[in-house]
Amino acid sequence: MRGPVAPPQVPLAISRAEAFDDLVRDSVTRLERHWPQLAGVEFAVQEVPRSDNGEVRDGDEAVPLGRVAEGSGEHPDRVIVFRRPVEIRSRSRDERALLVHEVVVEQVAELLGLEPESVDPRYGQD
Repeated sequence: MRGPVAPPQVPLAISRAEAFDDLVRDSVTRLERHWPQLAGVEFAVQEVPRSDNGEVRDGDEAVPLGRVAEGSGEHPDRVIVFRRPVEIRSRSRDERALLVHEVVVEQVAELLGLEPESVDPRYGQD
């Protein structure tokens, strides 16, 4: 007999990638309440940064956790969060949620030309 291990409404049925997407979505929702201009920004999750488009450069000591891709004409600005590097740096769901929010805040701050503390006054606090 084959089938799902758990029904869809049970948390076991959510993959790690889906759970991560939810964390990013929650963080963006929190920020959009205070920054309505983020409605036109596209938020995305990517597994890992790629070296073929400049996300990782030779000589970089650390793997980036996110990046901003500025839009052009028909393409909106994008904030990208890299799932695997964030997961590797966090041990629990709560720690992961905090790190995801910090990455999103940092990237939004870069996009808006502000300090992260201006975007979210609780930035950097546990």
